Amino acid sequence: MNSVNKNSIWLPGLLDNFLFEKNDNSFRNNYETFSIPAVNIIENLTNFAIEIAIPGFNKENLIVEAEEDTLKVTSKKIDKKEEDQESNQYLNREFNYSSFERLFTLPDNINTEEIQASYTNGVLKIMLPKVEEKKALKKMVEIS
Repeated sequence: MNSVNKNSIWLPGLLDNFLFEKNDNSFRNNYETFSIPAVNIIENLTNFAIEIAIPGFNKENLIVEAEEDTLKVTSKKIDKKEEDQESNQYLNREFNYSSFERLFTLPDNINTEEIQASYTNGVLKIMLPKVEEKKALKKMVEIS
């Protein structure tokens, strides 16, 4: 896993992260607050599909909104970190479910009235149907 180091020299940062054990958990805390879910975007002849990997959420906490040329996906997650810290002491905590927001610019050929979303096995799948293009009719005009 790659980490973001604050120092500009790569070797000391590399040594700090891999050879020396840190007791302050600064990397882990930064990792927990950095939660942008991974996205797949698929296009075929009739639609686009957006798949967002967000395990651990309830579908009631997810909001999908389409407005003009923007698709907005947000989550509202109540952070129980304070309650957990009072009753439990984490020796290692590598995942945390926090709120996020992702924005996508929609192309002009999307039918926003027919957008559908489903949430299964931690993956939110949004189907964006394309508007059928009108084929240009070729018409012979008689010259009088």
